[in-house]
Amino acid sequence: MEKKYKTLKDFFPFYLEEHSNPFNRALHFIGSSLALGCILGFLSTGKFYILAFALVSGYFFAWIGHFFVEKNRPATFTYPFYSFISDWIMYFKMLTGRIDVEFAKIKSNKG
Repeated sequence: MEKKYKTLKDFFPFYLEEHSNPFNRALHFIGSSLALGCILGFLSTGKFYILAFALVSGYFFAWIGHFFVEKNRPATFTYPFYSFISDWIMYFKMLTGRIDVEFAKIKSNKG
């Protein structure tokens, strides 16, 4: 039976474990970066269709990472809000070079 997560704090370690492969995380990072670029493009032009590209780029790269690299089901299907927030937390941790610290926390909590 799948565990039910009631808080983001409880969900985030699970989310990271679903992204244990560095190539999957890199694909997520690329997709999120492109999505941010699209949002900036929308803000600078006011063209709403650019927002569609933000969604497509973000999810396209993430789902490639899950289906073909991790070979798991994206958590966004079960936990859309927690997954969205966790993706941006992971993005920030990767951007600041702190993602390994998060994985070390998970490992020490299991240990």
